Amino acid sequence: MKASQTLLIATFVGALEVSIAVSAKDNPVEHPVTMAAARLPLEGELPSFGDATAWLNSAPLTATDLRGKVVVVNFWTLTCINWLRSLPYVRAWAAKYKDQGLVVIGVHTPEFAFEQDIDNVRRAAQEMNVDYPIAVDSRYGIWRAFKNHYWPALYFVDAQGHIRHHQFGEGDYAQSERIIQQLLAESGHRDIGREPVSVEARGAEVAADWASLKSPEAYIGYMRAENFASPGGIREDTPNLYRSVSPPLNRWSLAGVWTVGREFAASNESSGRITYRFHARDLHLVMAPSTPARAVRFRVRLDGAAPGADHGVDVDAEGWGSMREGRLYQLIRQTGAVADRTFEIEFFDPGVRAYAFTFG
Repeated sequence: MKASQTLLIATFVGALEVSIAVSAKDNPVEHPVTMAAARLPLEGELPSFGDATAWLNSAPLTATDLRGKVVVVNFWTLTCINWLRSLPYVRAWAAKYKDQGLVVIGVHTPEFAFEQDIDNVRRAAQEMNVDYPIAVDSRYGIWRAFKNHYWPALYFVDAQGHIRHHQFGEGDYAQSERIIQQLLAESGHRDIGREPVSVEARGAEVAADWASLKSPEAYIGYMRAENFASPGGIREDTPNLYRSVSPPLNRWSLAGVWTVGREFAASNESSGRITYRFHARDLHLVMAPSTPARAVRFRVRLDGAAPGADHGVDVDAEGWGSMREGRLYQLIRQTGAVADRTFEIEFFDPGVRAYAFTFG
């Protein structure tokens, strides 16, 4: 789970706080709807969506419009790996319960500046089959109204407009679905299918391999960069020639001429490289072009060789890929035993902006 820029929460499973429960497993014990409903407190009233800068897939919605409906509000940002891994469930709930009175609203509150571009949000929604209403929250107005701090976050609202439950981070999908069923039953719906949804996650949406995950999220911009290994450290907001090293576990380095800004490192020439020593099944990198729609060719290596069967969905077995739009790119998905590995990505065109590594 990511936290807001003012409240940083580590996503590394070894450092998770109990209150976040990112890696919590669903409780397989089924509970009657009436028992679960009795345990749901009133957590407040559904705030206004009036600060939305735009709406996608819907005309603007208000709390008054939604009265009589059960509402699930899902805060997301398009590059968040934790949101991506929860998305198959949210999509499935929206589809299964739509005709029974459920309205799912995705609130897109951006983490990085390029995510404020509504065209990026629209493209991501289309590619990820998000067809329920989206409130674009580029100025954080809805985020503040909910007093939210997390991506992803779910707020469950009953037909009277009361928030009855929340879920921060991944996991607890069975419980979340039972709560949706409870609130629909409370609103008068009787023919609610009790079987939980079945999802088939693919690509970056596949659940993390928590047992082998030993690498935390790593930001590249100097505002939140840690564990940088290139000699001389980071020079802020100025072009600098960096030298690559063989970093120890969970440290990273740059090679070539880069300008490291607050959010990202931008390559100034071709042949820029990033190296990371990691321990996880999956490795992802958030990237965006400095010039919209400009393709940047890259190649990844794993322990100095082509990744072969361990390539991610955004590269081929030889490690080749192309970055054309700002998003999260899955570069490695190991098929065998997970061990400490050295990842390297080399860019063959200038103009890439590298934001953050995430793992799974």
